[in-house]
Amino acid sequence: MLWACLYFPELPLDAVRPPDCAREAAAVLVDGPVRHPRVALANQAARKAGIRSGQSLAAARALHADVPGWRRDVEAERHLLTALADTAYRFSNEVSLAPPRALLVEVGASLSLFGGWTALERHLRTDFDGWALGYRLSLAPVAAGARVLATCRDGIALLEKSQLVNVLSDFSVSNCGLERKTSSSLSAMGLDRLGQVFALPRAELSRRIGPAALLHLDRMRGLVGEALASYQPPTRYQRRIEFDYRIDRVEALLFPLQRMLRDLGRFLVARDGGVQSFELVLEHEHQATTRITVGLLEAQRDANLLLELARTRLERVALVAPVEALNVLAEDLPTLRPLHEDLFDTTPCGTMEWPMLVERLRARLGDEAVCRFLEVADHRPDRAWRLCPLDRDPSRIAALPARRKSAGEETGLRPPRPLWLLRRAIPLRSSPLRILAGPERIESGWWDGDDQRHDYYVVQTREGQRAWAYVASGEIGNWMLQGWFA
Repeated sequence: MLWACLYFPELPLDAVRPPDCAREAAAVLVDGPVRHPRVALANQAARKAGIRSGQSLAAARALHADVPGWRRDVEAERHLLTALADTAYRFSNEVSLAPPRALLVEVGASLSLFGGWTALERHLRTDFDGWALGYRLSLAPVAAGARVLATCRDGIALLEKSQLVNVLSDFSVSNCGLERKTSSSLSAMGLDRLGQVFALPRAELSRRIGPAALLHLDRMRGLVGEALASYQPPTRYQRRIEFDYRIDRVEALLFPLQRMLRDLGRFLVARDGGVQSFELVLEHEHQATTRITVGLLEAQRDANLLLELARTRLERVALVAPVEALNVLAEDLPTLRPLHEDLFDTTPCGTMEWPMLVERLRARLGDEAVCRFLEVADHRPDRAWRLCPLDRDPSRIAALPARRKSAGEETGLRPPRPLWLLRRAIPLRSSPLRILAGPERIESGWWDGDDQRHDYYVVQTREGQRAWAYVASGEIGNWMLQGWFA
């Protein structure tokens, strides 16, 4: 087996950083009493300013006046690490969480698929670079060993256990995952490098550092196996961002929403699926939540498209109160059908595909404003169709049973029907110039009080238009217009 470890040194900070705070800016994670917090973790910019873990927040702000200090949020860390695992799951079905800052990915079975470690590493880095998080990536034949390598250095790739032991031998005992008390005890004995520790007799070493620390050393060298829990992607997507200040404009929600929908897109790619509908939940203070449903006709996973549709629907919403938190919920996650394209695509350059146009119209005008025609089993033209919302299943619409096809329809000789059919017939302003087809007699409706007995003709008007018109059965005159042909 070969294990790739992704180590995120600033993940606890990244998990609580507000969406509008640049990652390059100095920031610290604090713990301890509310009145006297101390620095638990400082990012690279803060360390350059001289801030170190263990300092009081007041001392840190003496070095960097406006450095923000955030409290640790274990739940937010878990959410972020889980989202990162969704990205890793794209490359292997053997992914394991190593909280609070690392992921382990078994890639031995994936090397042949991607063409070796160099190519696979390139794909991994491309995907994780998109997160804009600092990380280190290493490869080793032992999971615990890969974790130690990634904690200290980036880009180490070892394929054999003998190589791993040689490299680990040069590592400091303070950087190998041992408890601080244990590493300090070893340093006090003059054992600063792991190679010195590995050379000690096991019985003597166990007596000095205890069985738990000895087990850790054995695992990192591959002398003892380690049972790792496999990560299983969730069947639903849920993310929440809480704001440090109240947002009273819809436009200000777009930046955090973009981040969340990109995360959703990565989640969908990892599980090779799409989303049919998702919900935006806006939390307000002292007000009921605002829920906005974004439904799609076909499953999609393109983050830019999802953002465009969500933004269009958000723009139609009037905020009842400032927003405290934003949630994205997605439970309708069907398998994404692959798109089949012709080798010689005849679609003109710059034109929009029909499904995308419909999605944009529904987002801007509302779901009920964009409809399709549904055929109804009735011979009367004004009752032979009805409008049906696009997102509804036509099988659920209460309609008459589908009528049996006539002999003419079976042979492809169905009488012509106009593209523009009027809801109600109106008098034709002038007599037809000539009759092109007909008559087609339709007699129906005697049982429901709307008895119709008409002879239908395709006629040409004096203006050159083709119309579908009728007269009373057996008569010529008093023409009624039922529709227009294109």
